[in-house]
Amino acid sequence: MKTNEILENIKARRSVRAYTEQQVPEEDLQAILEAATYAPSGMHLETWHFTAIQNVSKLAELNECIKGAFAKSDDVRLQERARNKAYCCYYHAPTLVIVSNEPTQWWAGMDCACAIENMFLAAQSLGIGSCWINQLGTTCDDPEVREFITALGVPVSHKVYGCVALGYGDPKIPMKEKKVKADTVTIVK
Repeated sequence: MKTNEILENIKARRSVRAYTEQQVPEEDLQAILEAATYAPSGMHLETWHFTAIQNVSKLAELNECIKGAFAKSDDVRLQERARNKAYCCYYHAPTLVIVSNEPTQWWAGMDCACAIENMFLAAQSLGIGSCWINQLGTTCDDPEVREFITALGVPVSHKVYGCVALGYGDPKIPMKEKKVKADTVTIVK
């Protein structure tokens, strides 16, 4: 198979769910956020917004807001997470980037997904671990959650489509080897 640095970076990237406390350096965070802004966007509208949080107290407060929204859910699994004192939706990563967009265009979520993938690959190239975090996307319309994320800088008119946890993977937790599922590609000539 043909390979190069970009293809190797794609193949090496894994979701990290255990982090050290070491913070992502400012220069690296700026490079990762810049990579997000270079993602494709529908009609080149670039209506997305990236809110990076590196404040441990604010991250913990956000987690509690999300757990509060889970407590109101009819889903038993979410209610269990709300009661679990150890539950942390962002795996205690030292940086969390909230990716939001104007929900007026049907492709808004796709734009955010492209930006998130760019952040994943940029982080990987810098030796920084990452993971997609969904919980804020499902709770961003809860009044307490909305009030909190608006205070953090997420535009009021935006829906959260995903978040990116960033940090250095805990070296005590080995990375799993990627096993590519068979029969997922068809080529028609």
